[in-house]
Amino acid sequence: MKKIQILGTGCPKCKKLYNNAKEAADQLGIEYELIKVEDIKDIAAFGVMMTPALAIDGEIKLVGKVPSPEDLKIILG
Repeated sequence: MKKIQILGTGCPKCKKLYNNAKEAADQLGIEYELIKVEDIKDIAAFGVMMTPALAIDGEIKLVGKVPSPEDLKIILG
């Protein structure tokens, strides 16, 4: 099971990344857990200075971007 974490304080871009990641994971048919990380201290613990960010299994995959579900499928696949 993949652990997908969306790092962001709840801004519109963060919400869009969350929705796009969910859509991509659902389309891939993978087993996943989708988690919002909204506490600024928790976000900083990843070493992320710009949001939104995406982590998969604890590893940062992108920062400051909101890729399409199609692009996210490549990252998640």
